[in-house]
Amino acid sequence: EDFLEQARLILDDMPVAAIKIGLLGSAAIAEVVGQLLTVAPPVPVVLDPILAAGGGHPLAGNELLSYLTRSLVPRVDVLTPNTIEARRLTGQTSPDDCAAALLASGCRQVLLTGTHEDSHEVVNRWYGPDGCVESRWTRLPGSYHGSGCTLAATLAGGLARDLPMAEAVSMALRLTWESLRDGYAVGRGQLVPRR
Repeated sequence: EDFLEQARLILDDMPVAAIKIGLLGSAAIAEVVGQLLTVAPPVPVVLDPILAAGGGHPLAGNELLSYLTRSLVPRVDVLTPNTIEARRLTGQTSPDDCAAALLASGCRQVLLTGTHEDSHEVVNRWYGPDGCVESRWTRLPGSYHGSGCTLAATLAGGLARDLPMAEAVSMALRLTWESLRDGYAVGRGQLVPRR
């Protein structure tokens, strides 16, 4: 309840040009975010459905997963899952089938990242009104914390600046890759994007 009140105060205090939703942690918080979307202005909504930590530790139980697919995914403009998250959200296996299921559930567009696949290149797929547009990126060495958050936040920023979707997607992918390329270590854990 405090979270909802704080969010409403922000909405009342300043103009909001886009909403980026990230780690929710529980169905209760997801429900509050759903309530917030009912009072938010009609701005682009980007959802990064974080279901596990970078090291693979699950961050979303079945209750949260159910709420996401039933109530939040249908209300967003762009969903930015990695392939593992897309498979978990849909029960499908191929990227195209995952995207089709997500689009059928109501979200308007899907930016599906291939960062968690075992391949020499990272293949990202944007499913929008014109079908699927693939972009390929050199796979960088190392493991990164925050790559999906960086992508979703950068995409939301581009949409907040009124960039056309194709331009916002292209910019977000490029800037995210560059921030990972220039990433740095804080201790011995995953690399952190240089944002």
